[in-house]
Amino acid sequence: MKSKGCFALILTAAGSSSRMGTGLKKEYLPMQDGTVLSTAIKPFLKTGNLTHIIITHPDGQRDAIEKALLSSPEVSALLSKTGIPLLFEKGGATRQESVFHAMCALEKACAASSDDSTTHVPEFVLIHDAARPWVSEAVVQNVLECTASHGAAVPSTPAVDTLAFTDESKEVITGYADRPHTFCLQTPQGFRFTELLAAHRKAAADNNTACTDDTTIWAAYCGPVHLCEGSALNKKITFKEDIQTEVPMQIRTGLGYDLHRLVEGRKLILGGVEIPFEKGEDGHSDGDVLLHAVTDALLGAAGIADIGELFPPSDNTWKDADSGKLLQAAWKKVQDEGWNLENLDCVVALEKPKFLPWREQVRTSIANLLGCSADKVFVKAKTGEGLGEIGHGEAAAVWATCLISRPC
Repeated sequence: MKSKGCFALILTAAGSSSRMGTGLKKEYLPMQDGTVLSTAIKPFLKTGNLTHIIITHPDGQRDAIEKALLSSPEVSALLSKTGIPLLFEKGGATRQESVFHAMCALEKACAASSDDSTTHVPEFVLIHDAARPWVSEAVVQNVLECTASHGAAVPSTPAVDTLAFTDESKEVITGYADRPHTFCLQTPQGFRFTELLAAHRKAAADNNTACTDDTTIWAAYCGPVHLCEGSALNKKITFKEDIQTEVPMQIRTGLGYDLHRLVEGRKLILGGVEIPFEKGEDGHSDGDVLLHAVTDALLGAAGIADIGELFPPSDNTWKDADSGKLLQAAWKKVQDEGWNLENLDCVVALEKPKFLPWREQVRTSIANLLGCSADKVFVKAKTGEGLGEIGHGEAAAVWATCLISRPC
């Protein structure tokens, strides 16, 4: 009995990267807030129903692979939050052998957690080149949906160059591919897990080592593989020039503002942290003025809505609601549009109590809610200098700005 709708991820990183010509394994190269490897895994960690992660690595490089993966604070936070089991498996002499090792390791791990080795086996497996760091959540979702419908799926893009066949000398053209029916295959490739593992076992028994990827194994032993929409941005790093080319990014800023009266009998909550004080924010939800401003900034930057539209105060569903959960629901909508957070900067206008002793705890709280590293979040406070409703301790206000980005 397979876990319906669930999938495991195999990241292939067992190659030598010899064609890079840098002497450094390409998955270890710096990118974004971590490495090529940590960047490649992010879209999968943000996808539901992921049950296991298996990463293949060269002999003797298990610790180096783990270090490259966890170099990203965001990835470390996501792994900690989700609790997804993380396995490392030594690769084989070929990609085919490495994937086979990984699938056997997954089956063994599932058997160790159950009397029946098939009870917790995921229904699907996605196999992705760790050297494809520009894969998007949209491509991952395309593959999952196509795999669920057909059993095997691969993202692809139409071939744009004329493709030719040559003789053994590789100097004379002997024929041409029919370009309208020729596609470039990418990863992640998706399959029903038990069927693909059985196909790998048959290939090993037949001494069939000529399979360049898992679509060829599936086609040989299971049936047709269906194409789904890939992306021109989903490139594989092979040569050092590949990573020197910057992917065009779309950048947007957002501004959020909120104001709440301070009244007795309410808790003072800022950024999800309760701060001891004699007054707290008056509001329909828990009144967290900081998270409300952050939520509006993110929603506004993405052009989706504002907090009042998503969680109207006229709806008792949100009475005394946890503003952290409201922020996470709004942030998921922003992420579903392909946006990533670059940074968030906030100003809290509050006469009392002193905010500075709580700042780092608040930064960490907001970062955890957004699934990012704390260095992407900053919060500072100003008093009202005894003037107006802020200065008289009657209200607290927050201004929040954010910068978000996504590939063009």
